[in-house]
Amino acid sequence: MIISKTPLRVSLFGGGTDYPAWYRENGGAVLASTIDKYCYITCRYLPPFFPHKYRIVYSRVETVKDAREIKHPAIRAIIESFKEDRGLEVHYDADLPAKTGMGSSSSFTVGFVNALKSLRGESIEKSELAKLAIHLEHEIMKENVGVQDQILAAHGNFNKIEFNTDNSFNVIPILLNPEKLRELQSHFMLYFTGATRVASDVAADQIKNIRNVSSHYKKIRELVDEALTIIEGPTASIFELGKLLHDSWLLKRELSNSVTNPKIDNIYQSGLDAGAIGGKILGAGGGGFILFFATPETQQKIRERLKHLIEVPFRFESEGSKIVLDKPNGFI
Repeated sequence: MIISKTPLRVSLFGGGTDYPAWYRENGGAVLASTIDKYCYITCRYLPPFFPHKYRIVYSRVETVKDAREIKHPAIRAIIESFKEDRGLEVHYDADLPAKTGMGSSSSFTVGFVNALKSLRGESIEKSELAKLAIHLEHEIMKENVGVQDQILAAHGNFNKIEFNTDNSFNVIPILLNPEKLRELQSHFMLYFTGATRVASDVAADQIKNIRNVSSHYKKIRELVDEALTIIEGPTASIFELGKLLHDSWLLKRELSNSVTNPKIDNIYQSGLDAGAIGGKILGAGGGGFILFFATPETQQKIRERLKHLIEVPFRFESEGSKIVLDKPNGFI
């Protein structure tokens, strides 16, 4: 039996420039971090005593004889791509709900690939794990998604990731001393809007509109370096990072009509009215989680204002996808 543990992520700056439709012509970059919220994939070879060959457990339970019958698109695609003809049992659990802008779909893909590789006795480097997950989502599953989530889930850490026109990428860890890291993390607040959405659908609308708002994407890319100057600078006020997040949100909401809606706008404005300096919707938009940036002194007032929503405390993590249990089950 194999259990993989793969982190979710928060993307701070540069989101959207990781769409192939953009970076293959212009390059791109994001500033983002994985966090201490995870998806867990349990995978084992199924003993040959059952009328089914595959048992898949997530929000529903599937028991089928042929991989082509599996309804879960990622599991079906990965099993077929791996040409895995032995019976499998796969369980999926996560700390946060899916379809909420935390990169859960790509974390699932990365985590399942990692688990299945380990089950087969094969090793895979983090960069290769990310590349394989990107290939599966783009070429096999035909998802309209970027590439930052797969890279972050595989590598972990707080990173600047550069996307090159030749489809290669550079992962540059952001190294902060513990005090600076604690200060940065203490300013973030994460809230669930209560709405889920299919990221690929929202992203498809943005991708169609890329050429019409190319100046916005160029500015969104520039904000990555501006944010790094603030974070790494010895004298820059961290207060400026909140303002920059607000600027980023104002740009992002104009990328397409699907990014925001009255409910999201109301939540965001309520956070600002209660003292937040800035923030943004995570992921492609349309629902999911909102990230606020606020001084510790103002956070209680924000909590009172948004008490109808679920707040999710979090910390950055640095390990990426890993195998936390590797125990043969004897059925090979």
